[in-house]
Amino acid sequence: PTIAASRSASSSAGGMSKYPRLFEPLNLGFTTLRNRAIMGSMHTGLEETGLFHGLEKLAAFYAERARGGVGLIVSGGISPNNAGRVYPFAAKLSTQGEAKSHKIVTEAVHENGGKILMQILHAGRYAYHPFAVAPSPIKAPIGWVTPSALTANQVETTIADYVKSAELAKTAGYDGVEVMGSEGYLINQFIVSHTNKRTDEWGGSYENRIRFPLEIVRRMRKAVGPDFIIMYRLSMLDLIPGGSTWPEVQFHSY
Repeated sequence: PTIAASRSASSSAGGMSKYPRLFEPLNLGFTTLRNRAIMGSMHTGLEETGLFHGLEKLAAFYAERARGGVGLIVSGGISPNNAGRVYPFAAKLSTQGEAKSHKIVTEAVHENGGKILMQILHAGRYAYHPFAVAPSPIKAPIGWVTPSALTANQVETTIADYVKSAELAKTAGYDGVEVMGSEGYLINQFIVSHTNKRTDEWGGSYENRIRFPLEIVRRMRKAVGPDFIIMYRLSMLDLIPGGSTWPEVQFHSY
């Protein structure tokens, strides 16, 4: 159904009185979303078709959602480097050539009045390949391999890869990026003590463990400038021993 149809249904059911601004434009200063409806990230499997056949099917999929009236779309997870891929040959954005292949997706969304963010997702220890990395060498319950612990230099390189991926997303025509900091992936693995046993500046205290995502976002903003959306996704509840406490989650959200 289109947003217009949903608006009609919501109005008749009294939904608009509960969310009166849902279908109003949202001015972000440098750009405006046509409404406050967001299509959250989901991996369709079409992200990988670009390896051999281009991203026409993914473009068509998102164009149809934009045509339906959603204000903002968030793509499926795209890795910033090879180590961050969820499985071999999973989608990544780390080269100009890959960025060029994404333009068909962003153009299709824009032609239908929508805006789209690219989600940057590094799998960390959830990767299903032998090159998995993480803050500490702790195997995931659902993982295949024990990840290699990132060295301090590799941490810096990984941050740079996030930043470069965001810059490439901007050149590909994306309106912004969503940084995947939740659901147990790499950034989340740095944040919680359950998976971060480091003793350097990237581990130990919460201030050290939160440094990784803060540095990613800080350097990313500096690189892409003010006219580019950066959305950050965080977990409210980790559901594991040693997960983030509620005060830490509140601090993280600020």
